[in-house]
Amino acid sequence: MRRPRTHTDPDERVAPVLRDIRAVVFDTDGVITDSARVHAAAWKTALDAFLRAHPPADPAQRRPFDVRDDYLRHVDGKSRLDGAAAFLASRGLDPSEDTVRAVAADKERLFTERLRAHGVDAYPGTVRLVRALRRAGVPVAAASASRHAGELLDHAGVLDLFDALVDGGEAARLALPGKPRPDLFLEAVRRLGVPADRAAVVEDALAGVEAGRRGGFALVVGVDRAATGESGAALRHSGADVVVRDLAELVVAGESK
Repeated sequence: MRRPRTHTDPDERVAPVLRDIRAVVFDTDGVITDSARVHAAAWKTALDAFLRAHPPADPAQRRPFDVRDDYLRHVDGKSRLDGAAAFLASRGLDPSEDTVRAVAADKERLFTERLRAHGVDAYPGTVRLVRALRRAGVPVAAASASRHAGELLDHAGVLDLFDALVDGGEAARLALPGKPRPDLFLEAVRRLGVPADRAAVVEDALAGVEAGRRGGFALVVGVDRAATGESGAALRHSGADVVVRDLAELVVAGESK
């Protein structure tokens, strides 16, 4: 387990936009941990191999998986099965359930190998915000469609910072539909004992931002790590109230004593 290296000021406070929020639910991949890139690389290897073996009839649809555009549009924030099906459909394919499961399983194997070989880190700005929230007495939860969320947080040394975790395993056990449905986030905030209309969701995926909006959360924060201009606009279009490049932007210095 790694301990995140981060600047910590015990006087840091949450920014005014969060002052009336009574609980915060954080997505995991790309928000808490730098694991989205590992997911994207695993998806690219698995999906490109499938496209080479089963090329679409239309040559224009044979382009490889793009780790930025295709990842954000089709798989980010979704379950493996939903992500695999969405991407293959985007290439004009109509795969069987067995084919979708096989592609998703290949991606799972590749991701697990890379995770256990290299691990992941937590974003320092996220850790600063979580600690500021905890000092303010605001409970925090982590939520993810991935069954690896707990392992990711433990590897990054931040699992103990969260009061609740709802991961892909819990979602399957409770039969929670995936994003953009809000059920995963609603279950997380339920475990914190705060209604959604007093809570915030922090997400980097378009499907996750839409889920926060559909769930009636008081605030939806979009994390735009790509910072392309188009990516921020897409987050706002999906329902983000606030868009930041890094969550340290939501931490402010304490008042001078």
